[in-house]
Amino acid sequence: MNTLKPEKRMAVLRSLVEGNSLRSTSRMTGVHKTTIMKILNEAGERCSRLMDAQMKDLPCQVIECDELWTFVQKKERNLSPDEKIKGKVGDQYIFVAIDPETKLVPVFAIGKRDRATTHVFVQEIRDRITGMPQITTDGFKPYVEAIEQAFGGEVHYATLVKNYEAENPGPGRYSPPSVKGVDITRISGKPERKRICTSYVERNNLTMRLSLKRLNRLTLAFSKKVDNLRAAIALHFAYYNFCRVHSSLRITPAMEAKITDRIWTLEEIAA
Repeated sequence: MNTLKPEKRMAVLRSLVEGNSLRSTSRMTGVHKTTIMKILNEAGERCSRLMDAQMKDLPCQVIECDELWTFVQKKERNLSPDEKIKGKVGDQYIFVAIDPETKLVPVFAIGKRDRATTHVFVQEIRDRITGMPQITTDGFKPYVEAIEQAFGGEVHYATLVKNYEAENPGPGRYSPPSVKGVDITRISGKPERKRICTSYVERNNLTMRLSLKRLNRLTLAFSKKVDNLRAAIALHFAYYNFCRVHSSLRITPAMEAKITDRIWTLEEIAA
């Protein structure tokens, strides 16, 4: 990797952020798969530091939170008792917070869908956002305790749970059934009814599955190590926030949030 030309290294990263797998990237660039993994992990570490440095004192007024399922190496039902204890393989969840007004993703976390990961995720939201935001989550119970502990009374918080039609999905169907209604519960503060929503963060889940080959369903491109998953997610969100022009904004989310005044290049976020 030390002798790889910079333009070749950028070609590898561009291929990855546009949704290509490691093997297809290797075929297109001529770079060995092991070298691609080293490039990804190095870039992911730098992107994590970039997010930590730039995502501070954000005046986000509204935040939507959700969790996206994936798995590392094998699915949870196939784990041995020892693997379940270690927690390094099996089901993993990507916790995502998005500002629906600027489309900025200031915080993400990766781990099991449990109390510990939820508390780490919510505390990071508190550390990066100023003021008294309005937060909407799904009905995952650990959110209530985590938000109360992190924000105290300085938050407008509500949950939104969607109710689906009872129907037989049939073989080979992966789309969810139709939504027949939603249950909204105001937990604390005075959340505005029109801002109680999770549609933007759920739409962002689709963007992630389209932009990250390792999140595609029914493929062999899934993550084999949790560190590789973290690196890929960090690279994705740094690129999404600073480099990728949002179709509805016509600028990047970071520009809309006044974090920067220009579109960054991939070379800048990865170097």
